[in-house]
Amino acid sequence: MTKSATTTRASAILASAAVLGLVLTACSSSSADTAAGSSSAKPTQCPASATPTGAGGGQMPSGAPSGAAGGGASIAMAKTVKASDTSTSTVISPTGAQIQCGKTQLTTHSDIVYSTPTTNGAKTELKLDLQVPKGGGKKPLVVYMTGGGFSMADKSGNLSQRTYVAEQGYAVASITYRTVVNGATYVQTVQDVKSAIRYLRAHADEYGIDPTQVAVWGQSAGGYLAAMTGTTNGVKKFEAGDNLDQSSDVQAVVDEFGPADLATTTSDFDAATQKTYLAPGTNSAKFVFGPDTTKSLKQDSAAVAAADPATYADSSDPAFVILHGSDDHLVSPSQTLTLHNTLRAKGVDSTRYVVKGADHGDLAFMGGDAEASRMWSTKKVMGEITAFLGKHLGS
Repeated sequence: MTKSATTTRASAILASAAVLGLVLTACSSSSADTAAGSSSAKPTQCPASATPTGAGGGQMPSGAPSGAAGGGASIAMAKTVKASDTSTSTVISPTGAQIQCGKTQLTTHSDIVYSTPTTNGAKTELKLDLQVPKGGGKKPLVVYMTGGGFSMADKSGNLSQRTYVAEQGYAVASITYRTVVNGATYVQTVQDVKSAIRYLRAHADEYGIDPTQVAVWGQSAGGYLAAMTGTTNGVKKFEAGDNLDQSSDVQAVVDEFGPADLATTTSDFDAATQKTYLAPGTNSAKFVFGPDTTKSLKQDSAAVAAADPATYADSSDPAFVILHGSDDHLVSPSQTLTLHNTLRAKGVDSTRYVVKGADHGDLAFMGGDAEASRMWSTKKVMGEITAFLGKHLGS
């Protein structure tokens, strides 16, 4: 086969039916896409969302069934977060200047249909948006997956950071993917990421992409997908759809606060949060077992293991950079720690950064700290990502 000091804070309640039962959302700004070829004469603040929506900038999906994924019960953020071991990680302080954009002209391609898979008898039109720097030859490709609790996948999310990375010399594609709303499990969702990679390789000449240099980058649920994509290079179970003559292998992985072992996503949290997360039939359980499940994630360890990127890790895997906030109230910091340590034990080049005091991004949508996302868009934090890409892809 080829191939994060105990913290207390008032609970904020998430009532969106689309994310009930799965405490996985992403820090992301959202906005309409930049116009093709847009630029400015001097650095400017990178594009930001008009309203904080969280979860990758996504709104509740129009197709979300009423009371989905948990029967309409509300989900609270963790009240406490247990400190985790940082001995194999680097702790960084998210201070200093914010990223700026506007130095580099970009060509933007919007709403490219990359696949139309069928799930439970219904077709889903999957699209991507692509930003490519003008001039200078073919660009290494970075495929970005937003978060959204595996129940939404808004490709408009996190425009600011995506634009910043593109301006450093990368073709950056943000993709939609199937979720539990479509009846998809992790298998189909990972297949979608790989399908997007194959599509972009097949159209590399058209978009000015270097098909030999591809990275995946995701936040929260998107971070999980990035990790799964990286550790399943060459695993046939996750290959389906079009352009199967193209490789879906990637050369680098950026995982920001993504879960891994879905049964222990809340293991660093207070007992009440853990109990809610592990109730039967939640979104997380549907993502593993299927749309009609009444199981809890604690009932089938083998199936949960099959959905864990660590299960597929071996020495042939691409290099990883992993980032997690020490104060994350939605995905336990130990999630990325366990994955990082497993990767290293298998001989994979993995570097993990703990962002001191950082939570799970923009939490204004949950009644939390509207400024939290700024810790993730400092030059210091984003610089670790772009330095990693430069080392493993070049630009």
